[in-house]
Amino acid sequence: MKYIMTLVSLFSIDNAVKDYIEANGEQGMQKPVFGGRLFIKKHHNTGAMLHLGAKNTAVVTTISLLFTILMTGVFAVTLTTKGNVLLKSGLALLLGGAYSNTYDRLQRQYVVDYVSFQLSPTGGKGINKLKKAFESVVFNLSDFGIIIGAMLIVINQMIKAS
Repeated sequence: MKYIMTLVSLFSIDNAVKDYIEANGEQGMQKPVFGGRLFIKKHHNTGAMLHLGAKNTAVVTTISLLFTILMTGVFAVTLTTKGNVLLKSGLALLLGGAYSNTYDRLQRQYVVDYVSFQLSPTGGKGINKLKKAFESVVFNLSDFGIIIGAMLIVINQMIKAS
């Protein structure tokens, strides 16, 4: 039950924030918080991560939907087994994020992203180029759920393999 609650909580919180951003923010807005280390933005992403497939939204939506359905099946089977805490936790986070972003794609035809980071100045041309690229990415809470969930699944598999 706790895994389903994790999934539902992530989906619900992220959608509430997305609805708030949609209702109260202008496209392209940028509001600094936490001393300018974090920015609240309103950004519509028609593609997948890093705008991959932005010109083929129907393909991105279809892949997102199929992946979400497949992982839901894996999650359902996993829930019936004992143990596997890392795997169940990872799947719950991954699916909470996947449901939210897929829901956006189906309902809005884009995903609402709303947070980006400002990193400290560093030296070196290559590092500064990487820093600037990272700062240009806009995330949402679901993205973090997907990333953390995927990491937990990989860690689980590494532990099982050793």
